[in-house]
Amino acid sequence: MDWTFLLVKLGLAALVLLGVLSLAALLSWVERKQSAMIQDRIGANRAPIFGITIIGLFHIIADALKGLVKEDWVPPAGDRRLHFLAPIISVWTVLVTWSVIPFGDVIEIGGREFQLQIADLNIGFLFIFAMMSLGVYGLVLAGFSSQNKYALMGSMRGAAQMIAYEVTFGLTILGLCLIFGTIQLDEIVRAQGQLIGGWIPMWGILVQPIGFILFLVAALAETRRIPFDLSEGESEIVGYFLEYSGMRFLMFWMGEFVAMSVAAALITTFFFGGWQVPYLQFDGFHFPWGAVWGLGRWTVVILQLLSFGVKVSFFIWFLMQIRWTLPRFRFDQVLDLGWKKVLPVAMINLALTATIAWLLGLGRS
Repeated sequence: MDWTFLLVKLGLAALVLLGVLSLAALLSWVERKQSAMIQDRIGANRAPIFGITIIGLFHIIADALKGLVKEDWVPPAGDRRLHFLAPIISVWTVLVTWSVIPFGDVIEIGGREFQLQIADLNIGFLFIFAMMSLGVYGLVLAGFSSQNKYALMGSMRGAAQMIAYEVTFGLTILGLCLIFGTIQLDEIVRAQGQLIGGWIPMWGILVQPIGFILFLVAALAETRRIPFDLSEGESEIVGYFLEYSGMRFLMFWMGEFVAMSVAAALITTFFFGGWQVPYLQFDGFHFPWGAVWGLGRWTVVILQLLSFGVKVSFFIWFLMQIRWTLPRFRFDQVLDLGWKKVLPVAMINLALTATIAWLLGLGRS
C-alpha cells in the first residue's frame, strides 16, 4: 500500500471537509448580515460572550447550541428510519461533490507530485451529476417520511424542479467538454490556461457565454434558493423539512449553504479558470510581451489557492445577492422556464458548439 499517497489524500479530505463545514457555518452569519445591508437594518448583533459580540459572529455558536438542546421530534405517524436518513442524504451528497473539485494544481511532497483534488476521477463531471441526482432522494424522503401533506407537496415540488434543471445543467457542461476534449475537471481547468491570440485566457465564459448564463440559472434552481425555493415556499405553508427540529433541521439548513458553495465552486471551475491565474505558470508569471517574473513553487501554489478562494467567495456573494433581490417565482413559471425556455436554448447551444468544434477541430487529441 502506498502510505504516502493515502496520508496525503486523507489530509486533503480532512482539510476540505473542515473548511467546507466551517464555511457553511460562517455563511449562516454572512447571509444575515448581507440581507440586513440590502434591507437597511443591522442584522445579527446579539449573542454576546462576556459582553463581547464580534459583530454577531457568536450567533453561529448560539445556533449550534440551540439545535443540540432542542427536542429531536419525529411525527407519530411518520417513518422514523426514513425521517432519520433524509437529512444525512441531503448533506452527504453535496459534501461528496467537493471531492472531485480541483482547488489547485499540484504540490510536491517527498519527491512526488500530488493533485490538489481529493479524487482525480476520469469521469469528473459525471460523478457530480450522479451525486446531484441522489440528492433528490433526501428531498423526497423528508416529505414522505413526515406524513404531512404540506411537507410532501414541498418535496414533490423540489424534485420536479431539480429534474427539470438537471438536464440543462448537463447540456451546458457538455459544450465545454466538446471544446476542451475531456470530462476530467482538473484537465478542463488546465485547458483554460491557454491564451486566445496569445493574450486572453481561454476561460469557459469566453468560449461558452450562453452556456454560462444557462449554467447559472440551473445552478440557482439546483440550490433551491429564491427565486427557486418552491420546495420550501414558507409564505404558502409548504416545506419538505416542515416536521424537522433540532440538529436534523440544522443539517438541512447547513446542506443548503454547502450546496451554494458547490455551485460557486463549479461556476469557478467550469467558466472562470478554476485555480488559474492569468499568465501564471508553474515557475512564475510569463507575460505575453515576453517578460518573466519568476516565483517559487510554493508561492505559485498559494497564489492558485487564493485565486480559487477569491472566485468562489465572489460567486457565493453573488448568489446571495440574487436570493435577497428577486421575488419567488410561481411553480408553473419555474417549470415553464426550465422545460420550455432554458432547455431548448441549451440544446441549440450544444448543437452549435458541436458544429463549431467539429469545423475548427477543437477538443481532438
